[in-house]
Amino acid sequence: MANKLTSLFGTQDMTVGSPINNIIRFSIPLLIGNVAQQLYSTVDAIIVGKYVGDDALAAVGASNPIIFLLLGLFMGISGGAGIIVSQFFGAKQKERLSKTVGTTLTLTLFVSIFITFLGVFVSKPILSLLGTPTEIFQMTADYLIIVFAGFIGAAFYNIISGILRGMGDSVMPLIFLLVACFLNIGLDLLFVAAFEWGVAGAAIATIISQIISAILCIIRLMKMNDVLIINKQMFIPEMKLVKHIVRIGLPSGITQMIFSTAGLIVQSLTNSFGTTFIAVSTVVMRVDGFAIMPAFTFGIAMTTFAGQNIGAGKMDRVIKGTKSGMIVSCITSAVIVGCILIFGGVLMGMFTNTPEVIDMGTRMLWLLSFGYFGMSITQVLSGVMRGAGDTVTPMWVSILTTVVLRVPIAYGMAFLTRSAEYPLGRPESIYVSLLSAWVFGAVITAIAYKIGRWKKKSLIMSGKHSILEETELPAELELES
Repeated sequence: MANKLTSLFGTQDMTVGSPINNIIRFSIPLLIGNVAQQLYSTVDAIIVGKYVGDDALAAVGASNPIIFLLLGLFMGISGGAGIIVSQFFGAKQKERLSKTVGTTLTLTLFVSIFITFLGVFVSKPILSLLGTPTEIFQMTADYLIIVFAGFIGAAFYNIISGILRGMGDSVMPLIFLLVACFLNIGLDLLFVAAFEWGVAGAAIATIISQIISAILCIIRLMKMNDVLIINKQMFIPEMKLVKHIVRIGLPSGITQMIFSTAGLIVQSLTNSFGTTFIAVSTVVMRVDGFAIMPAFTFGIAMTTFAGQNIGAGKMDRVIKGTKSGMIVSCITSAVIVGCILIFGGVLMGMFTNTPEVIDMGTRMLWLLSFGYFGMSITQVLSGVMRGAGDTVTPMWVSILTTVVLRVPIAYGMAFLTRSAEYPLGRPESIYVSLLSAWVFGAVITAIAYKIGRWKKKSLIMSGKHSILEETELPAELELES
């Protein structure tokens, strides 16, 4: 019995056993956790839409691109730390793994404080710049400011859950997140439905729940004496290690910020179509968040799988595992597409009772649905490359798809489809541009994976070199970077 509990709740060594079993076992709790995390914003939208109205629903949706923009820098730190953690765990370097964890937590504290202050002060100016409609401006600002005021909870949950996943533990972050998710639902109903605090109540419920999940993650991490060396020294930042975390994580952070910046630009176009379409877009993106979650989940799983096996010098397992991950991810996407085509209208009706919003949103979901196959390919292959330490290639793919492709297509189609009925162009242009970006991204990522430069980016060369043994990258790795 004790062995079963250890297997379920302990860390997972993905360098042994069947690759496909490793990936699925790791991904299932991770997928449930990601879905639960998506529920934070989705429950906010459902309860706000049902109890306050479409304007409030639009306000919650209009806030998301700004939140994700400022979250991008933090996600870079999380990504860089997770890659290094997974490789050190695979290489069985306990002392240096501990130092990585401690340095990352200290760095997270400073970055989260910076983002909190920045977010609170820039929210209203950015909303003005984006041309946010007057009728939802103040509600959107209230939601943003409250979320950023409690940003430290989201920061520490995400960074510690990423560290735990890098060591193969995807179960305990899931349990903590489920606790916080149910708490969020209860608080949403209390603050929004009972107390009638509107979007501000939804924001308060979210940050309280995120802080609880962060505290639970911290407690879990501090009790992992079998994997980490817990002491005060581990929290003193090692500057050369910070340099490596930032250097590996920065491309991922830039990638996230590119996505978010493109989202802000497209949000400006969305705002121009009016409050009703903003509400439509809010609901579509909530449903899309769930639909796209399996692809991102398998991408994260492949990062850990590749990182651990490269750290152990088992490149053959990485190649085999990539094929397995691709098959499972594409099958999952096929199921999702089928569900959207059949139940799209029902899903839209969960958020609003307005027929116009439901009908238009259903059309947009159908338009996006077949792009999930492309996203599955992109995320699995990008996950492998990131696990190897190559975070630059996925960054360039993101630049090409979001800046060079998506934004021009969105505005170009809107311009070309202007008519008496649609003086600003057809709103479908926004989703056609997103679909195009996903398909093109899959093609470019597959080519980059096939070329194989990512295989030379490993931070730990089969035990021959370690950035934490030498504190400097070997010359050949410096040149490759």
